[in-house]
Amino acid sequence: MYDRKFFSTTLGKAALASVAMMAAFVALSSQITVATPMPMVASIQQMEIA
Repeated sequence: MYDRKFFSTTLGKAALASVAMMAAFVALSSQITVATPMPMVASIQQMEIA
């Protein structure tokens, strides 16, 4: 499907760069931790408008 001739073209180089950036994004985004909201923010009272 893909051979050396494809990866020497401009489109092939762009495809390699795209795959490399997606792999870097997955590697870096897996290191992000999600912080839980503070209890004070979650305890705000809400009013219903009639």
